[in-house]
Amino acid sequence: MRQAETKPYLKIGDAAALAGVSSSVIRSWENLGLIRPQRTSSRYRLYSSDDVKLLKRAVFLRKVRGLNAPAIVQMLKQEGRIRPDSKSNGAAALGLHLRQLRIKEGASLAQVAGAAGISVGFLSALERSQMSASVGTLRKLAKFYKTNILEFFDPAEAHGHLVQPKQRKILEAGPGVRMELLAWGKTVMEPHLFRIAPDAGSGESYTHDGEEFLHILRGELQISLEGKEYRLKPGDSFYFESDMAHSWKNPGRAETWVLWINTPPTF
Repeated sequence: MRQAETKPYLKIGDAAALAGVSSSVIRSWENLGLIRPQRTSSRYRLYSSDDVKLLKRAVFLRKVRGLNAPAIVQMLKQEGRIRPDSKSNGAAALGLHLRQLRIKEGASLAQVAGAAGISVGFLSALERSQMSASVGTLRKLAKFYKTNILEFFDPAEAHGHLVQPKQRKILEAGPGVRMELLAWGKTVMEPHLFRIAPDAGSGESYTHDGEEFLHILRGELQISLEGKEYRLKPGDSFYFESDMAHSWKNPGRAETWVLWINTPPTF
């Protein structure tokens, strides 16, 4: 009897079935750097047998050990199952920058953690680049240090009128939330591309000075403004004043892309 030929690569649906997890979960894990599939010229994901083994290990850690996604990533890094990636440099730079700000301020971990409403252990892990913080938490940290989230991108490098995708400044703002800065320098606007994984969001409500404009490019966004809920879909636009308490999340099953503009750049 001839043995069935095995495909060297699998599509996301096949990999999900073998690992016992949904395709949307795999995409959200990819945003955290847990899995890095190959891509075709048409940007379709392709998974190897090693990728499937890694996914199965992640599923085990979630179901049996009860770990959440960031904890799973950390565990897999400790086990040496996730290879280093240059994209993680942004997180390392943010952790170092937060530590430098705290030392310059002359504040203890307890003082900063108390002001931001987080635990000392979480802040310590954040400074050591072992965890990522939500937009709401980053906003509180920026407020404590009398700065803004824009500084966390380290946008000191000047650029011309054109910013190509590979030149964007990237900040991972909590599990499943990626902020891509589209322009920086002497601007009166702060334009981002937000990429938000399913079930990911801002965390708690927050406020700041300025005004905001959103345009949904892909997926869905649920935004709460002073306690009132709005559900935005592709093509929808949304405007509000930033001193109104707001929070947001992706309620859908696919990644959401939002063109998000703040003015002035004090986000």
